[in-house]
Amino acid sequence: MRPTLLLLFGLLALSFRPDKPAYRLYDAKIKAVSYEQLLRRAADADVVLFGELHNNPICHWLELQLAKDLAEQKKGQLVLGAEMFETDNQAALTDYVQGRSSDKEFAAQARLWPNYDTDYKPLTTLARAQKLPFVATNIPRRYATLVARNGLSSLDTVSAATRRLIAPLPLTVDLTRPGYKAMMEMMGGSGHGSSGAPNPHGGTTDMAANFARAQAIKDATMAYFILQNRKPGQTLLHVNGDYHSKNFDGIVGYLRDMAGPSLKILTISSVDVPDPEKPKADSETNLNQLADFVLAIPSDMTKTY
Repeated sequence: MRPTLLLLFGLLALSFRPDKPAYRLYDAKIKAVSYEQLLRRAADADVVLFGELHNNPICHWLELQLAKDLAEQKKGQLVLGAEMFETDNQAALTDYVQGRSSDKEFAAQARLWPNYDTDYKPLTTLARAQKLPFVATNIPRRYATLVARNGLSSLDTVSAATRRLIAPLPLTVDLTRPGYKAMMEMMGGSGHGSSGAPNPHGGTTDMAANFARAQAIKDATMAYFILQNRKPGQTLLHVNGDYHSKNFDGIVGYLRDMAGPSLKILTISSVDVPDPEKPKADSETNLNQLADFVLAIPSDMTKTY
């Protein structure tokens, strides 16, 4: 192609770029990519983990667009899943998306997040309209809270019925994994285990370690129910807080532990940056190798709560 034509096409492309982009997509090396590239990769994946910022409208909008487009491409082979629904609410969620209960009945039967109506109802409405399976993947919060307070041993005496709502026990938690280690360090723990020694914040490293273990039981439970509810040939699009899958950690680690390297996992990480056109200018965030795709959103984007 002649240089003059290349220049013309380049100028035309620039002329149609929005002046104030609501988001930009990048790959793991922070090279700009298109939504079409994301969709193509997502359709080829076994599991897509969309790490969202819970109060960000762009995350919720793009989750919905990706779900719609995958539903069209996968032709009945798409499954949805979300951290926002707990495993003991699976029957209520299934009844709703299958049209057997009303909005009012669903709200009464399930523990819905306060921002459900604005942020997650569009996904359940899509699932209801298209009869898409929707998996409640998260551990019931009372058991995660129990672990945060008393450690994993507190689950030793739970009933058989309760165990069916949680990842298989006993659970191995590697506190040296980057996400858990960083969480412990942030809370004043050593990041090397639980010695019970005092920390500068007035607690103990046991507290920090147990909090990390509570996050781990969430990650493991989400991974377990993702695998339990996905059949060969299907893509399971899972929505979760960014912490649970960024840096190829959290849920990703447990998926690898449980399913091995053959499982095709695609991760999306959402970040606030001053300028989505220049994400690397944000010196406070190391975006390299954060995820397969990085969703960069302006820091001053309006919030849903």
